[in-house]
Amino acid sequence: MSSTLIRHARVLGGEERDIAIVDGRFAESVERPDETIDATGLVALPGLVDLHTHLREPGREDAETVLTGSQSAARGGYTAVHAMANTQPVADTAGVVEQVAHLGRAAGYAQVVPIGAVTTGQAGQQLAELGAMAASAARVRIFSDDGQCVADPMLMRRALEYVKTFDGVVAQHAQDPRLTEGAQMNEGLVSAELGLPGWPAVAEESIIARDVLLAEHVGSRLHVCHLSTAGSVEIVRWAKERGVRVTAEVTPHHLMLTDELVRSYDPVYKVNPPLRTQADVDAVRRGLADGTIDIVGTDHAPHTAEHKCSEWTAAAMGMVGLESALPIVMEAMADYGFGWADAARTMSARPAQISGLAEHGSLEPGTGANLVLVDPAAHEVIRPAEHATLGRNNPFAGIPVSTRIVDTFLFGTRVVADGELRGPHATARGGQWIE
Repeated sequence: MSSTLIRHARVLGGEERDIAIVDGRFAESVERPDETIDATGLVALPGLVDLHTHLREPGREDAETVLTGSQSAARGGYTAVHAMANTQPVADTAGVVEQVAHLGRAAGYAQVVPIGAVTTGQAGQQLAELGAMAASAARVRIFSDDGQCVADPMLMRRALEYVKTFDGVVAQHAQDPRLTEGAQMNEGLVSAELGLPGWPAVAEESIIARDVLLAEHVGSRLHVCHLSTAGSVEIVRWAKERGVRVTAEVTPHHLMLTDELVRSYDPVYKVNPPLRTQADVDAVRRGLADGTIDIVGTDHAPHTAEHKCSEWTAAAMGMVGLESALPIVMEAMADYGFGWADAARTMSARPAQISGLAEHGSLEPGTGANLVLVDPAAHEVIRPAEHATLGRNNPFAGIPVSTRIVDTFLFGTRVVADGELRGPHATARGGQWIE
């Protein structure tokens, strides 16, 4: 038996109380703890859960590995991350998703939950082995061709029908391919002035509108990845009012950054979907605050310098964000009545619920002791060069923030202590997650 007592933590930013951990689970109390931690002044949140992470392994270990991505997640306060399927080979079979889950257990810094591809090879031609991945040891419940849109409406309908049989969810990358051919940035005033091919908002909104109607018709679950426009917020709001089983996510960068930054031609700001206008940023902030947008997903997308540090039109799309997500969200939402309980809801409890992770998203006794302690009054500057991820393509470099991740506990193991990696969970030495 192992036990930890965390003293004087402000749970969800409220009253101070003690938190007891016994054998990897939250407990009512502990009399003689093996370790006592003074959390005076710190906020306790359930460990963060990311539904949208690119870990690159297998196939692109030069950009990221499951180990380095898991370490980055832990330093960002995440205890569970969902690995997107656009690896090499694509995670479209039971064998590949089981390999990803195994690599996560071997790393031992966060629970790595594989996302399966919707179509074979993400080619958009035929459904992948959805049932086999769901029945595998990885128990896949979320399927996405992220990076590619499931553009064929009949194929999307069939995917929604299939996952309904085991209460799965299709997470759509909403991007009409015909409307975005050659697109380099948001279509608008800035793209016109810079002479760069534009990426219209309607390319996202038209796919979301189609898919919520399909989800309503089929009665299945749809998740909208990285929503970025004001129109998309309104479509999701309308769909929810109709009772459609749709959830939506927004990224930290779409909550903070605008297409005005593209004037610098710095490829760190090149991302899919593109940075939008200030009006769009304001709309997605309001949508997150009022619950129209359910969660924050990082869309952590590391790239090598070879693929990112080049002229704008040749640079890869994507940004890293696991280690800066919580501080950036709290900064972006500071004027919207968005507190620590809201952060816990949108970055832990709700994503865990969407994915079906019963051991994450709660601080209640009896559940898995997945926990992050946060200093809410820090004076920090985001320094990507010091991050655990292999990716350095973080658009928030040099931004001052007032939130610092202090400690992260994964099933009771203190994997991060005072902001530094401490050591992996016992699963890395052949142990098991608490189930």
